[in-house]
Amino acid sequence: MTDEAHTPECETDPAVSVVGPGEGETIVLGSTRMRVLEDGSHTGHRLAIAESVLAPHTEGPPQHRHAAHDEGFYMLSGTVSFTVGETEHDAPAGTFVIVPPGSPHTFANRTDQPAVMLSTFTPDFYVQYFRDLQELGIAGGGPLSREDGIETMRRYATESAAIDPARPRPIARRDGPGEPGTSEPGAGAETCEIRAPRNP
Repeated sequence: MTDEAHTPECETDPAVSVVGPGEGETIVLGSTRMRVLEDGSHTGHRLAIAESVLAPHTEGPPQHRHAAHDEGFYMLSGTVSFTVGETEHDAPAGTFVIVPPGSPHTFANRTDQPAVMLSTFTPDFYVQYFRDLQELGIAGGGPLSREDGIETMRRYATESAAIDPARPRPIARRDGPGEPGTSEPGAGAETCEIRAPRNP
């Protein structure tokens, strides 16, 4: 009995993806321009990453909850306002926000300057949601009905998050590594975390 020779294909390392400046898939959603840096095809669909540029005075989506993926936001420039339930937090450059499944959230750029943020999706499938929105015709700035938006969200395990005034959902906040901020017991999965840049 002879040993079978190993073929080069069996020993090939996974492909490394390098996306240069200005490269990547572009998705335009009204006044927001998204550049997909990784759509999951190089990560076994475990992770997707996108860079988003929010024009001044850009409102985000209706407040919503994801059931099947984590979403992270790292602010590269400008300031983005995050709303979680009835709690708001301004996130300047250097701030990181992590939104676990079940946490209601939305965001907006209410300033006079553009804001740029890096978004992560684990797993990756929510990138297709943004592609679907673009196909619905809002790339040219046209309106998207609330019903269309909610129906599109539902296809990706996401639902609108109605605010219950009797139950505010505060943000768990940290001002830096190892410095826990405030959070309310019992918030459970309905809590997102913000790590703000530390002052020198």
